[in-house]
Amino acid sequence: MQKAKILLVDDRPENLLALEAILSALDQTLVRAASGEEALKALLTDDFAVILLDVQMPGMDGFETAAHIKRRERTRDIPIIFLTAINHGPHHTFRGYAAGAVDYISKPFDPWVLRAKVSVFVDLYMKNCQLKEQAALLRLQLEAGGGQPAIGGALLGELSARLASVEEQAEALVKQLDGTEDGGVAATAAHLERKLGGLRRALDALRPGVE
Repeated sequence: MQKAKILLVDDRPENLLALEAILSALDQTLVRAASGEEALKALLTDDFAVILLDVQMPGMDGFETAAHIKRRERTRDIPIIFLTAINHGPHHTFRGYAAGAVDYISKPFDPWVLRAKVSVFVDLYMKNCQLKEQAALLRLQLEAGGGQPAIGGALLGELSARLASVEEQAEALVKQLDGTEDGGVAATAAHLERKLGGLRRALDALRPGVE
């Protein structure tokens, strides 16, 4: 399976270099963007598991960039983690969540914590991709086999089991985060539930007798 792509958006090259050093251990594809405009351009052609977006940038800042991302149907569900060197208090943080961020982290941040948070969204993205590929394979086999229940039943069972595993992991993650004071918990939980709910509905739609 192909590696997930992570979009790093910051106007300072040294910050991008630092992010690459922190996230290199995840062994995924890291894509640089030096401005909001570059980020939007990259999002036109590539799919990303998560976006790390600097708030303070000349021209189009992080909030404006996020607004453009969330307005596009293709990119609206990509999780965004805001990074900022300036903490203007709760109102500034709330603005980040209102712009669609799943998390808002002030610099300097703990590299391990950032890597762990990014890893959660990468894992979710990879599992989503696997489930989509298997659902596509199921459709092809059902069409080739004339919709034979024996073929569809086995694959549906496997897909359902895989999705159940992801749902259990997501539930455990939400419970773990629920005991913290992290302001992004609600947004993160809502994003996970929305994505997994969509996958579950898509899988149920493949079952015999379901319109």
